[in-house]
Amino acid sequence: MPVSEKIGRRNCIPILHCRGTYYEVGFDVGRTFSGLIKSYLEASNQLNKVYLPLYETQEGRSVYESTLASVKENFPQYVREIEGTADGAKVPFHKLFLLHMDEILPNVLQKKVSENTNGCSTMCCNQPGQELLGHTEDALSEVLNHIYFVSAHIKEDKPQGKWKVTEEKFTSLCYAGCLPGFTMSYNHHGLVFSVNIISARTLVAGKTPRSILTRALLGAENLLQAQQILRDTGCGAGDAFSINMTFLKQDGDRLFHNAEVAPAVNSNESPLSILTASPGEYIFHCNRFLRLNIAEVGGMIVSSSDARERAMQCICNKGPANLNDVVKVLGDQSATEEFTIFRESGNDDFVKTVAVGIFDCVARTWSIYADNPKTNDPIVQLHIQIKK
Repeated sequence: MPVSEKIGRRNCIPILHCRGTYYEVGFDVGRTFSGLIKSYLEASNQLNKVYLPLYETQEGRSVYESTLASVKENFPQYVREIEGTADGAKVPFHKLFLLHMDEILPNVLQKKVSENTNGCSTMCCNQPGQELLGHTEDALSEVLNHIYFVSAHIKEDKPQGKWKVTEEKFTSLCYAGCLPGFTMSYNHHGLVFSVNIISARTLVAGKTPRSILTRALLGAENLLQAQQILRDTGCGAGDAFSINMTFLKQDGDRLFHNAEVAPAVNSNESPLSILTASPGEYIFHCNRFLRLNIAEVGGMIVSSSDARERAMQCICNKGPANLNDVVKVLGDQSATEEFTIFRESGNDDFVKTVAVGIFDCVARTWSIYADNPKTNDPIVQLHIQIKK
């Protein structure tokens, strides 16, 4: 189907169950979703109008190669996973890796200011019997209908990468052609998490892109390992993001954590700040730093975050008490069109909410909505499978 054909918001999110090595899982993802991947590569304005033209320059190729070399050194298994996806879908590897580099290339070359509201909203509710992590997955409009689930069990004979991983088992919502881990996910150790991008002013080539660090997070067993992965000592992140997470197998009270991660500028380790929400507390995070004192691009992504935070306070100024409050917040459209929490802009050049997810840590379920959760039922409710 031509990407130019207007098909509207579809109530359809396919899922692939697969098992194998990193390359084999990547290959099966690419082969299964080749149509969606090719369609997304054709539709992506950022890729075709920004990343690829810069990649064709000598300076751009240098930024690309230094970043790829760094990832190959520290996380070669994820490079093989992307190679598998490219081979399975029969698309060029460099196009997929450019998507994983995101804004690093134009920022490093041109100090480009990204004037958009791309980003997500996450709410963690920590009340008795109501232990919830809810997330709106917001992306540029061409991502709409270009998403799928990957439920994978990866095994290797030899330890892989800097963290010596031999096995991973997880379920993740993915953008077409992109690694798992960058939206919302859980793994068989009981880690549940979602991702909010942040637009730091200065990004760094030759470092680990956030899409690779969030992929690595799918192997974390506990908070200590998660912090080690996000700090990425010896290299550090090339761009900025935040993680909202909890561990279902932890002893004692339910704890939710928000980790803000900044680029490792003039450093070999990511700046990291972690906030913990104990019982009776909550977390609401959008797309700006709330604790780290790091310069940001500013503009609409920060203005949008401010507006969404104000909307949340108007709905429940003492924080969410239950699932109903979380749904009301994630489905809110009270602000102006470009600044709503649930985004359904009529402008195809703007950001849209492509999915909403709510993890219930008590029932151990993950409900996914393809449309506004205030007016629609989940399209599917997945049971969170944890290693015994």
